[in-house]
Amino acid sequence: MLRYFRYAVIVVLLVLLLTVALANRTVVPVRFLPEDVGALFGVNWQVEMPLFLVIFGGVVAGVVIGFTWEWLREHKHRKAASQRKREVARLEREMEVMRDARSVPGDDVLALVEKRKAG
Repeated sequence: MLRYFRYAVIVVLLVLLLTVALANRTVVPVRFLPEDVGALFGVNWQVEMPLFLVIFGGVVAGVVIGFTWEWLREHKHRKAASQRKREVARLEREMEVMRDARSVPGDDVLALVEKRKAG
């Protein structure tokens, strides 16, 4: 049921995007700098493209910038989680060593001899 709902949402989204694209087919100039500033620096870079590409490009650029910003902002949390994971692994290894040492049955003298051989 949830899969069909997801497909329905995707179809509706595609229809909306197609409608926006068809309604904004007009070719518009996209300039690197405003005309006055471009004339001042001698840079008059411009590309003509359909308006819907400009709109969708802006949305995609915003999403990419937002994801990148959030990824950089969360760096400290990922670093702390990695450190905690290493610490837990170290403590688990230490616990296994302690369990093995306690589970050795036998005489205290034999345990001391075994400990001296291991160390």
